[in-house]
Amino acid sequence: MEERKLLHSFLANSQEGLPPRRMKDSYIEVLLPLGTEPALREKYLTVQNTVRFGRILEDLDSLGVLICYMHTKIPSAEMSPLSIVTALVDKIDLCKNCLSPEQDIKFSGHVSWVGKTSMEVKMQMFQSHGNEFSPVLDATFVMVARDSENKGPAFVNPLIPEGPEEEELFRQGELNKGRRVAFSSTSLLKMAPSAKERTAIHEMFLSTLDPKTISFRSRILPPNAVWMEDSKLKSLEVCHPQERNIFNRIFGGFLMRKAYELGWATACNFGGSRPFVVAVDDIMFQKPVEVGSLLFLSSQVCFTQDKYIQVRVHSEVASLQNKEHTTTNVFHFTFMSENDVPLVFPRTYGESMLYLDGQRHFNSMSVPVTLEKEYLVEP
Repeated sequence: MEERKLLHSFLANSQEGLPPRRMKDSYIEVLLPLGTEPALREKYLTVQNTVRFGRILEDLDSLGVLICYMHTKIPSAEMSPLSIVTALVDKIDLCKNCLSPEQDIKFSGHVSWVGKTSMEVKMQMFQSHGNEFSPVLDATFVMVARDSENKGPAFVNPLIPEGPEEEELFRQGELNKGRRVAFSSTSLLKMAPSAKERTAIHEMFLSTLDPKTISFRSRILPPNAVWMEDSKLKSLEVCHPQERNIFNRIFGGFLMRKAYELGWATACNFGGSRPFVVAVDDIMFQKPVEVGSLLFLSSQVCFTQDKYIQVRVHSEVASLQNKEHTTTNVFHFTFMSENDVPLVFPRTYGESMLYLDGQRHFNSMSVPVTLEKEYLVEP
């Protein structure tokens, strides 16, 4: 960090002082040679001979940072004066392709939109099938630039789209920013549920009343239903230096992997069969995680529909000296089970808000997918 203090002189005082960049300037393709390097394959392998999606999340996070460094590269500087950190995983949508641990995987991506200090990154993942690569997922990350010591915001190069396709990507980036602001402003932590949502929760509550007693205190579950409080799983991680990034904080991809694996286990325990991830939505990195922290992860099924299971994972940390818990991340995962799953019912008002939040995230999924037998993406 002492060395990085010397890089302050390379930081721009305004965005206008930075040369504009094109989307192709940050374009990167990276090959993950699972098919040709068996030793590497071991890191990605599940016991069911499938690919660990948690590892893929780590790779996407690293690639997103690398792409942003390409966009902001200063030819005259040996080291970037910027600290690029992940602010948000906006969306990851998976296709229905088979993901084999014995075939090469290719990642590609580029910066698709730029603000003053933030960048949206579009990434795709493909897997080799025969002589061509077939699409597996599309991912949208939002990264932010900080100064060389990661203490304050820093300006990034403006982006100039070329041609109708890039202009549409850039326009979509603006729309995504507006959508995120609108979604945040209607958060259930800030605003009461809509009339339709309130009616739905009230009807769920009435359906749990015991018809024999007709009492608000006597609650029974409808057929094929589970109380939300009975769908929880928890875990604890000690944040060792092995998982740190160059800023001596815990690597965001590691946090995503651990949260995903707990979420997958929750969906597996709830649905009674091996679930498959179909979407990752709206992961906010609210606070960095310091090395040496105790990381508490709490996972809960908050919404179900047919074969779908919406899981929320809450992440908080406590230092060894200070026992106060601080929220660092909230993760939202959509899984699909092989069979129809039970309905999940809230018992308290707080759980009702979690249910509505889960329903909103589920409804924001781009395209509901149909499970196929070769759909093999596991933890």
